[in-house]
Formats: sequence, structure tokens, C-alpha cells
Amino acid sequence: MAAIFALCDCNNFYVSCERVFNARLVNRPVVVLSNNDGCVVARSNEAKALGIKMGVPLFQAQHIIDAHDVQVLSSNYALYSDMSHRVMSVLQDFTPEIELYSIDEAFLNLEHNVASGSLSDFGRKIRQTIYQWTGIPISIGMAETKTLAKLANNLAKKSEKAKGVLDLSCSPYQDHALECTPVGNLWGIGRQYAKLLNSHGITNAKQFRDVDIRWARKTLTVVGARIVEELRGNSCLPLESFPPAKKSLTCSRSFGHSVETLSDLREAVATFTVRVAERLRKNKLVAGAITVFVATNRFAKDAPYYADSATIEMAYPTDTTPELLERSMKCIEKLYRAGCKFKSAGVLLNALAPASPMTIRMNNDKQWVKSRSLIRAVDRINARMGRDTIKFGIVGVEQRWKTKFEKRSARSTTNWNEILAIA
Repeated sequence: MAAIFALCDCNNFYVSCERVFNARLVNRPVVVLSNNDGCVVARSNEAKALGIKMGVPLFQAQHIIDAHDVQVLSSNYALYSDMSHRVMSVLQDFTPEIELYSIDEAFLNLEHNVASGSLSDFGRKIRQTIYQWTGIPISIGMAETKTLAKLANNLAKKSEKAKGVLDLSCSPYQDHALECTPVGNLWGIGRQYAKLLNSHGITNAKQFRDVDIRWARKTLTVVGARIVEELRGNSCLPLESFPPAKKSLTCSRSFGHSVETLSDLREAVATFTVRVAERLRKNKLVAGAITVFVATNRFAKDAPYYADSATIEMAYPTDTTPELLERSMKCIEKLYRAGCKFKSAGVLLNALAPASPMTIRMNNDKQWVKSRSLIRAVDRINARMGRDTIKFGIVGVEQRWKTKFEKRSARSTTNWNEILAIA
């Protein structure tokens, strides 16, 4: 039996998460901002209709926001991550064959549901259940390949008739759907590929599907040829139920205020090191190298631009925060420049490997074994009692450099102090 893929995509995800806990935002124009409240990273349909573009700096859209009483919110990543987990958990109740593609998208394999009745009805059942259990509206596109399912999902969002669910598998309307889709909107076709195809008179997905496969491979490499095959209904992209092993882990931020002192820069980098070390242990990995990078504001007119990085390779791979902190602080000593106003910094862990048995040390370092046991106890306490219940003193208290979230909503699902209260 041929595979049938479904792409489930949460509609305006960040905005939808905010609306679950604030009904006053429903049917009103809403935008969500990036770190430091800089740019628009999510928009409601009402905000899109007003002409607010994705990625636009807040100050450039301020006149529209003021004129139309647009609701502006800071990013609330703790809330979005938790709501994403809830949505994906519900999807797994419908099929175990699922690929978590992004925070708000997942591919499903529905080949075992074909015989159970209409796929459109099944899709509507998924959509209704997700909304009932989480409050998040989703769109679902179904087809024989992941590329066609992605295309069907885009059409499902826009079509009043589809009402959020569109099945293009073996559909007589598939040609029409491809003809209505600009080639630049295809999954895997970037801006440069779109320009190249347009220069050859290929403007929609149907025209691209019908090109000579040899020409596609020669012009757009194997990637283009694979997209053509997918548009023809030949599946080339299997479901990735198990994500590929991570090659690196990064924690980086732009600062809410410029950092000039070494102590503040050490605080920031220490905080990023602690965070990325937590993720390292969560993924059951160890790191063989650590890189710290810093940068000033490239657009500042009163000071020259400075950016640099430093890397330390470790004799033994590690997942303990104290060892990683020791090395990240050495990196900062090398990178700091007096008089520089640092705007951002980050910590990158690479040369990753499974935590066992790579963490066994030849000299049986008892101090290291003790440190590793201690840090795992800290992880358990923080997981149970809340992040930073126990923390390293080097990360500081005030953290004047901290990223700005001046308009952030309550973290209603992950923080007991901010849980939703009904008066």
C-alpha cells in the first residue's frame, strides 16, 4: 500500500498560543516580537490584512499598530514550547508514525488509515480533536508525497471550501492545485531557484512537475530532480520518525542593553553555558569542544564593529556544567576588549557524542564522577521545582544585560507563579 502523508501545521502558532489564555485577543490584530522586542516574528490574519510584514522591525510598523490598535506581545517561548508538546502528543494518538518537523509542524503517515474511510473526514477529526484539547487551530494537507502534502496544506489554509483540511491524494483536482501554486512557494525552492525557473518560463508548480527530469537534475542538482519526482507522486522523502543525531548545540542571545564590563559579559556567557549544558544532558550527549563568540553592534555609528570567537578542545568529552564553565570563562578572557559595547554573545558545543560509554575516563577521576552525580541531582531539583531553583553563582542575580521581554504574557503552563487565575 502506498504511503499517504499528512502535514499538520498550526495556524499562526505563536498568536494562537496567546489567544488560548487571553480571549480578548480573538478576532483582533496581534503581532508577536522577536528577542529584545525587535522584529515581528508572528502575525494574526487580521494583522496580515493590515499589511504588517513578517520580519519587519517594530518601529517601521508602529504607525499601523497605533492606527489600528494592534496588540503587541513579546515572545513567550516557554509557553510556545509547552503548547507544541501538547499538540504533538495528541497527534501521536492518531498514528505512531510521525515526524516532528518544527515547533508547529508535523508529518504523519496515514497509509493505515486509508481503508478506514474518507481521509478528509479523518483529517477533520484530527483537526477538531486538536482544537478541543489544546485550543490551537491547525490546517492539514494530505497527498502521496511530503512535497504534495505541504502544497495541499498551504491551499487548505487559504480555501474557504476546504475548511482547513485538503486531501490531494489521487485527486482529479491535483493539476489545478499545482497550476495555482507559484513555483517559488514550493517546499525546497528558494528565492534564487525561483528566479532561475522563472527565467526559463516556469512560473507554477504544474509547469515544474512536467519538465524533463534530466534538465531538472542538471539545472537544480539532485534537489530539484527530487522535487519534480515528488510533484509527480513518487515519494523520495521518507518519514523521519527518529530525528538525526545533533552535530552541535548553541545558546546565544542579543543583549537587552549593551555590555561593556568583563563581569557582565562573564555573567551572560556563564548563563548561556549553563543553558546549553542542560540541553546537552537532556539529549544524553557529551561535548568534545566548546566555542564562545561575541559581537558588538554592526550598525553602531560611534564605535568600530568587533566580532570574534574562541574554541577550546577538551581532552575528555564532558557533559558537566562546571567543566564547561571553566572553559567558557577562559574563552571570554581572550575575547573581551575594553571599550567595546557588546551586543550579543553565544556558546556553541560541538564534537558531540553519546554520553555513554564516552564519558568513562581512563584515570577513573573520582572528583569528576562526583561532580557529574551532583549536577544530575541539580537537574532533577530544577526540573521538579522550576528552572534556576538551584543555580551557579557566576550567572549573577540582576543580569542587567538580559534580553528584553517587556510585553511578554504569563507562562501559564510552565510556571506556578504565573498560572492562570480566575477572579
